[in-house]
Amino acid sequence: MSVPVALTKLIRNQEVELTRQVQELAAMREAVVEAPAPLSLVYDCTERLIGIDAIETKLEILAQKVEDECLAVLPGGAQSQASLNASRPLDEEALRRGITLRNLYQDTMRHDGPTRTYAEWLAEQGGQVRIATVLPPRMLIFDRKVAVVPIDPDNSRVGALITREPGIVATLVATYELAWIAAVPYSRGQSTHPDHGLTEIQHKLLTLLAQGMTDQVAAKRLGIGLRTVRRQMSAIMERLGAQSRFEAGMKAAQNRWL
Repeated sequence: MSVPVALTKLIRNQEVELTRQVQELAAMREAVVEAPAPLSLVYDCTERLIGIDAIETKLEILAQKVEDECLAVLPGGAQSQASLNASRPLDEEALRRGITLRNLYQDTMRHDGPTRTYAEWLAEQGGQVRIATVLPPRMLIFDRKVAVVPIDPDNSRVGALITREPGIVATLVATYELAWIAAVPYSRGQSTHPDHGLTEIQHKLLTLLAQGMTDQVAAKRLGIGLRTVRRQMSAIMERLGAQSRFEAGMKAAQNRWL
């Protein structure tokens, strides 16, 4: 076979192959055009706030927009004076508009004058206040549609996450309602149990330590300081006439305090 003939055959074969590829490309393009557009769902349900100033500004906006109720979990006992000062005008305005305010505090807030005074003021103004020895993490829920939770549960001033995701908000509402049911309405004074004479926080502390929790973990769960845990435990041991925590646990079980 001569060189021109061979070259002509090679060019023809390449043309055939190129034609085939073009036809395949056209068929693929047609298939893409005719195919239904992919379902694309874009949610803009989460907002991240950094710093206390950004948090307070956003909470003010949310408080102004709330239409029905605001649910709050406020663990840790004492609330900062800055937080109380920022909350008061917002709560006053909400109550004036007929908004339902339901606040859950930790029982240890009784030991902090400003927080206790604020809770009493809120209750007198028509807000609903309950207390419990153990609470879920801090949260605010507006109209069961918007939830605000801290980025760092141990330091709410660092920042906050705001979510409108229905599934997440519904879960937080359910958590809140369970905590609300388990809590008791706030009343002045601190009652003791008629059977063993322990305060509610002393009884809960004894239960947590009996479950094997350390002083540090129990303090965090109860929203009190480590020194308070040890002081309360000393009072329990004295009441039981126990020389050690192990003996206190044994005597508490024998007395059916646990």
